[in-house]
Amino acid sequence: MPVPALHAFVAPVRLHGPALLEGLDDPHAELLALVWGPRFDRQHADSLLSRQGKVAPAVARAVMELANDFDHLGCQQQQRLRQLILRHRGEVTIPYAPYPAD
Repeated sequence: MPVPALHAFVAPVRLHGPALLEGLDDPHAELLALVWGPRFDRQHADSLLSRQGKVAPAVARAVMELANDFDHLGCQQQQRLRQLILRHRGEVTIPYAPYPAD
């Protein structure tokens, strides 16, 4: 996937991701769950949206547009996106502790 296309694809995630992923133990795992297969997991996205309660229509619309865009990516492009999510997961300091501290 060319870099400009990747930035265009990721921009809605950065913009609306907090509304979709707020309060989740592992937001990166949730993103991966959405894009793990060859088609975007719309059922899981609906579950995440429902979990957040009332979300802005723009967020729901952006998620479905992202789903359609993902479904039209080639296999290599989809895999590249997954790799970027995994890389980002390893690079960021996440303000939650997925495991209890001893």
